[in-house]
Amino acid sequence: MNALVAFVRCRGPRATGVALLIALAATAFAGQRVAVPEFRYLVDFSVPVAEVVPLAHAVVLATTLFSPMADLEQTAAQPMSRLRGGYLGVLLVLALGLTALPLLTGATAEVFGSAARNVVGHLGLGMISARLLGSGLAWLLPLGMFGPTLLLGVYSDNTPEPWAWSLHASSSTSAAVVAVLLWLAGAVAAATGRPRQTERAEQ
Repeated sequence: MNALVAFVRCRGPRATGVALLIALAATAFAGQRVAVPEFRYLVDFSVPVAEVVPLAHAVVLATTLFSPMADLEQTAAQPMSRLRGGYLGVLLVLALGLTALPLLTGATAEVFGSAARNVVGHLGLGMISARLLGSGLAWLLPLGMFGPTLLLGVYSDNTPEPWAWSLHASSSTSAAVVAVLLWLAGAVAAATGRPRQTERAEQ
């Protein structure tokens, strides 16, 4: 347990603070909605702020996957895979906890369900991005997915496209399955991977 605590502490308490500030802002504006741009069709579709903000939580937390002590960890006597796995669990619990804060200011259980699904899926994308491109680019895949989702993810009848999972209602089983699969893929990539050589050099 002490090893896991040390492992967590060296991975960016500053990022956790930033994610907390974002969550508090989402809590303050929990009643507001974000309109989807009328890009393809004349639509009137919006989603609560609390469902969009998890994208930011996921990106910020995914930047902490690889620590400044990566070279020391690589030569450590203790196998790091178990600690990496424990850390991914900590990240998931923290992300879900931050996502739950808007419940304090009146967000509904349905909004929380969608937000929780979104933070799980985007955290998975962030972990995959961090593994492939380095922690500094953990934002690339989540934003690369979310941008087209906002622009192209709604039909003319105001229903989300099947692939636009983050816009679906909390009751959507297919969207939940996609989010869980993304997180599992990201967890495998992050737990079994090592920082890229260029990333270690920058740190």
